[in-house]
Amino acid sequence: MSIPFWCLFIAALLIFVAKIPVAKAMSQEGKGYDNRHPRAQQARLTGFGARALAAHQNSIEAFPLFAAGVLMAHATQTQGWFVETLAIIFIVSRVLYLFLYWNDKASLRSLVWVIGLVCCLLLMLSPAL
Repeated sequence: MSIPFWCLFIAALLIFVAKIPVAKAMSQEGKGYDNRHPRAQQARLTGFGARALAAHQNSIEAFPLFAAGVLMAHATQTQGWFVETLAIIFIVSRVLYLFLYWNDKASLRSLVWVIGLVCCLLLMLSPAL
């Protein structure tokens, strides 16, 4: 399996890794984790819990764009160091993004988000470059 595909797999796993702090915050809120109405409980989260939820949701939102970029590069047989580097930078940016969001570092988080977005867009453009 190629490096971009491994990165795609890792990006998918990061969605679920990002859910762990949300579940922890939910279990510490009120009467514990509400498995009957988890979204209602998530809507009540504040502080760290709210940031963890937003980071988790953003992981879900970022995945399709990255997947499209990786698959466009693969479908056009665009490969090599540039595509691999973009995929790796995207994963590093997403890990940093989670930590920055959890630790309330808004400005740095936004910068790292832009880096990840640019990686996705460049992956999509890689067949033309």
